[in-house]
Amino acid sequence: MASAAVSAVSASQGELTARLRGFREVQRLAYACAEAVAAQLKPGVTEREAARMQREWLRERGVADWFHLPFAWFGDRTAFVGFRVPLQFFPTNRRLEAGMPFILDMAPVHQGFTADIGYSGCLGLNPVHDKLLADLEPHRELILREVRERRPLREIYEDVERLMTRQGYANRHRAYPFGVIAHKVGQVKERRWSPRLLGFGTQALKGLASDALHGHRDGWSPLWSPYTFSDHPPRPGLWAVEPHLGFRGTGAKFEEILVVTDSEDPEESAFWLDDDLPHVRRWAEEKSA
Repeated sequence: MASAAVSAVSASQGELTARLRGFREVQRLAYACAEAVAAQLKPGVTEREAARMQREWLRERGVADWFHLPFAWFGDRTAFVGFRVPLQFFPTNRRLEAGMPFILDMAPVHQGFTADIGYSGCLGLNPVHDKLLADLEPHRELILREVRERRPLREIYEDVERLMTRQGYANRHRAYPFGVIAHKVGQVKERRWSPRLLGFGTQALKGLASDALHGHRDGWSPLWSPYTFSDHPPRPGLWAVEPHLGFRGTGAKFEEILVVTDSEDPEESAFWLDDDLPHVRRWAEEKSA
């Protein structure tokens, strides 16, 4: 799935290619959806309703396929409290209340390009949630720095977890399947009919499975986890990265695309696809204030 993206990344070496622009545009579309839906949330809205709002907003703008359908988590479900099985990730009838944190997570495919984003917000004032969002910034910096150093993915994962512990938080991306902090994304062949399996697009799943098969043969994995199969340097391609902090029933994360290339220039060897995203703008505004 990511092979076409890898070749484009390797060829660009510092200039935004048409292919990378495609990924950036769908990522921005997904974040625009998150901000539009977040602005409409009010007390009494359920997770299922919020997930449907995301689907409808994106479908109205041409999205017909998905890496996965939208999720919404409210209250202590933002920290995955009590999550034990994958079905608990799906939206429920939990209702939003004043002061309650929420996370909107969606992975649309548009014109063959894939994005996977996570947007953290709160319905009203919540100082704990504000602190969690602020403390995500050094994780974004750490991940980029150590990927550029070509540290093994497993070691970077452990360093992220150590930083969370020093900050006083729990690592909630460990609750995801295989404990992943990231996974590869790529282009998907457009089809008239795009079937899904348990909320995941089968075309995107085929690509991830293909990467897993080739990676297993060559000693790498498209899943960035704390386990030995991620004990290798960053693989060129596009990675959807999502560090997720938890503190006493409150969770917050961001998710966005990190581009990894085979360039020997540190600044071109890895970079975030886009710095004009809600959480990055928030940090800049806080610093200027």
